[in-house]
Amino acid sequence: MKITKLLFLLFLFLQLSCKSQTKKINGLSFVASRDKIDTTHTNSVLKAKSNYVALMPFGFIKELSSPKITHNTNRQWFGETKNGLLQYANEFQKNNVKVMVKPQIWVWRGEFTGNIEMDSEEQWIVLEASYSEFILTYAKAAQEIKADILCIGTELEKFVMQRPKYWQKLIVEIRKIYRGKLTYAANWDEFKRVSFWNEIDFIGVDAYFPLSDKKSPTVKELEIGWKPHKEEIIKIQKQFNKPILFTEFGYRSVDFNAVKPWDSGKVEGSVNLQAQVNGLQAIHNQFWKENWFAGGFVWKWFHKHDKVGGETNNRFTPQNKPAEELIKKLYQQ
Repeated sequence: MKITKLLFLLFLFLQLSCKSQTKKINGLSFVASRDKIDTTHTNSVLKAKSNYVALMPFGFIKELSSPKITHNTNRQWFGETKNGLLQYANEFQKNNVKVMVKPQIWVWRGEFTGNIEMDSEEQWIVLEASYSEFILTYAKAAQEIKADILCIGTELEKFVMQRPKYWQKLIVEIRKIYRGKLTYAANWDEFKRVSFWNEIDFIGVDAYFPLSDKKSPTVKELEIGWKPHKEEIIKIQKQFNKPILFTEFGYRSVDFNAVKPWDSGKVEGSVNLQAQVNGLQAIHNQFWKENWFAGGFVWKWFHKHDKVGGETNNRFTPQNKPAEELIKKLYQQ
């Protein structure tokens, strides 16, 4: 009798353990547009077998030294505003697709947000107040839609490095409003220096690591290129004992796409559909099997699926390319 009871308890424990294992975040970064969305726009995400989308409202600053963030105005595209976020989230949640709210800053002329830096203490204080207003607006919205994850910033290296006390206090304020999980999207060369990983739930990395200088590297060559970066990622993961989340990852369908995977500035370049496929396959091989890895969000996915991407497109989107079929295959595993 005792043996039977023990076997039953062991079986129950194993069942609960299996159920408690977190499914990987198989996400897409869904680009904000000027339009409302409906099932004609969400269907492509469902077909790609994605279980998460990152929704990205925007704030704008005029230059790297400007402290004022303009956001949630009627001059912005609908999808970049709070109402747009709420409408997009509702459409996805109707289909059981979970949401990460990922507010982002755009600097006029497309300058890199990691270089946002004030030239006086007074200006820093103004920026902090403006950023708090921006991010808390979307923390409230994230709580309203019961978003699973809120990303508290994206690639803001100088701001994060130079104002650590502000970020500690900001996280406390966000926690008062939003009850879900938090991450921060650190750039690939920034994540090792972020001071507040202990205070949030995921170590977020925009995973544009340089992997190979070859024109069209193979999957094996790319996996070799991942080795030193993966070792650094594991080191940080063990230090803070937090899961790693690739808040962005992806590759352009262009020659030499693994030299500077973050480079989106140059439109020219020979289309290389296989290079994009190889990049996505290699990153999946290296990370999706790891217990400490939460998953990630492919960069990027547009709402009008039939109007974007295609076999003559050398940009990041995998839509209407062999990479889309690969994502579907990988995400349904």
